Amino acid sequence: MAIRVRRGGLGERVRKAPSPIHGYGCFARIGFQSGDRIGSYEGPEVQEDGTYVLWVYDAEGQVLTAREGRNLLRWLNHSADPNAEFDAFELFARRQIQPGEEITIDYAGTAPTADPLSSG
Repeated sequence: MAIRVRRGGLGERVRKAPSPIHGYGCFARIGFQSGDRIGSYEGPEVQEDGTYVLWVYDAEGQVLTAREGRNLLRWLNHSADPNAEFDAFELFARRQIQPGEEITIDYAGTAPTADPLSSG
């Protein structure tokens, strides 16, 4: 699958708005095709879980890393049928996303269920 990289800042591609799912959400300002890069989850690395913390596990390097979201992607809400997914801290469209559509992810696919670095 070819990956299209969108030009312009994240704020030109997405916006924060009231969500019918929960509180606020992250909505597309422009259309995305399946495989398009939406943006990067940016923020400082942290060691503890929190409201806007995204955990990423690198199986090859056996490293668990977390960032506290400080950009518009922190407003992503959960869906059992998400239209986007993370590859490390990069967010990609799983399917076509229309302008004005809420961008969602599956929290179960991003939250650590156990410490993958523990030995037992």
